[in-house]
Amino acid sequence: MRLSLDCEFTGLTAQAKLISLALVGQDGQDGQDGREFYVEVIDAWREEDCYEFVKEIVLPQLWGGEYAIPIIEARQTLLTLLGSFESEIEIVTDAPVYDWELFCELAYNDGPWPRNVRNYPTDATMLSPANDGEELPHHALLDARIIAKMFI
Repeated sequence: MRLSLDCEFTGLTAQAKLISLALVGQDGQDGQDGREFYVEVIDAWREEDCYEFVKEIVLPQLWGGEYAIPIIEARQTLLTLLGSFESEIEIVTDAPVYDWELFCELAYNDGPWPRNVRNYPTDATMLSPANDGEELPHHALLDARIIAKMFI
């Protein structure tokens, strides 16, 4: 099963903090029908941590409401989702340096790595041609959907 990953985070630094994370399954694979996961972490970052670009472009697009939850709840929800897949999960992202690291921080916390998740990402930019010029909106779920469409 291939899941497309995208994250929004505070800035392009090694100290980047997760703001939102999305996973989108690909239609028709492994009997799944494009499952989606989206979460906004409310207690892992502060606005002062954010680059100006993030403040201007990313933060205004957050959906809030039921998607905005504490990191502990986000981790448990993610682990439940990952555990629901029978086959091995391949995580595909167009930004493995940042998105994969943030995914790992959420998926792994002083416990075992999820048994069915490969322990390395697949770089979407190495698998598929450009996304037909479609500019990413800098919203984790919308971007993950675009990445997933690259492989359909």
